[in-house]
This record gives sequence, C-alpha cells and structure tokens, in this order.
Amino acid sequence: MPRRWVVPVLAVLLSACGGGDDSPTEGAQRTSTTAVTARASTTTSSTRPQIEGVQTFAVDAGHSDAPVTYPHVPPVGGIHNPVWQQCGFYDQPVPNEKAVHSLEHGAIWITHRPDLPADQIQSLSTLARSRNLVLVSPWENGLPAPVVVTGWGRQLRLESVSDPRLLEFVRLYANQGPEINAPC
Repeated sequence: MPRRWVVPVLAVLLSACGGGDDSPTEGAQRTSTTAVTARASTTTSSTRPQIEGVQTFAVDAGHSDAPVTYPHVPPVGGIHNPVWQQCGFYDQPVPNEKAVHSLEHGAIWITHRPDLPADQIQSLSTLARSRNLVLVSPWENGLPAPVVVTGWGRQLRLESVSDPRLLEFVRLYANQGPEINAPC
C-alpha cells in the first residue's frame, strides 16, 4: 500500500521535466561582431521613489564585440561588450561598452568632466573606493553636466559632487540592473 503514491508522484515529476528543447542555443546569449546602434526610449514610470531630476529610459540588453553607438551621453544601458568594466576609480575614460555591462550588473557609473575641481574628483575617488558597485571615470567631450550619475536605465545630471542627490542615487539604484549580484 505505501507504493500507491509513487506512480502519481513520478508522473508529476516527469511532466515537469519535459516539454523543452535541449538545443545548445536555447536561452544562450548571442554575441555579435557587427557595429550596433542601441535603441533609445524615454519613460517616466517607476515603482521606486523618485529623485528630482532623474530621467528613466527603457533599454535593451545583449552582448556584442563590436563598437556600439549609444543614443545617450553617457550610455544608460543597451547592447554591450561581453566583458564588464571593473568598478572603482579611473583617471582616464573607460570603454562605454564595458561600463554598460557593469551597469547591467547593478553598478552606478559616475562620469565627470575632466576640468572638475580637484577636491570634487577626490570626493568621487573616495566614494568609488568605499562602495562595491561604483564606477567613476572622466568623460572627455560633450558631457551634459559637470557630473552625471547613471544606473541601468536611469540618469541624473548634477552641477556638483556636493549635491545630496548623488549619494541618494547611489543608495537607491545600486544593484538594480538586470543581472544584480553579478561581479563588478
């Protein structure tokens, strides 16, 4: 009599395992080597509390070894390099495609104009060294504000590092990309 439950349980377990195609490409990310242009879209909907001035964007994800033309400066997400940029402080610009991959992992990318006052650059360096998911780098040309803080699909332009919204953005949006808890 104790075996009566074995057949129904096995039937349920076997049906849960079936129905899929075991082809090696199913669910795998594809990598392209052809130049790519990321899609642009703006939205203001969010389930998180809003920080004044934060813009939100709908962005795609995917890997490409080719250079990507992004519609936003700096990029807020999209197609990116298969290799991410290690978080930390950089005194030279970093490749956009690698920084976007870090955004996907939940990093916050803080870009600044090269002529930002030295004390503000030092503050950014301290911030990057004290937080796991912060990437800081200069942006050579065309940065729309002295400091721009970016998370996956979100961006905030600031006039100064002393603006309290910088830390608020880092606290609220760090580890919020599509691949949270991935390395940075």
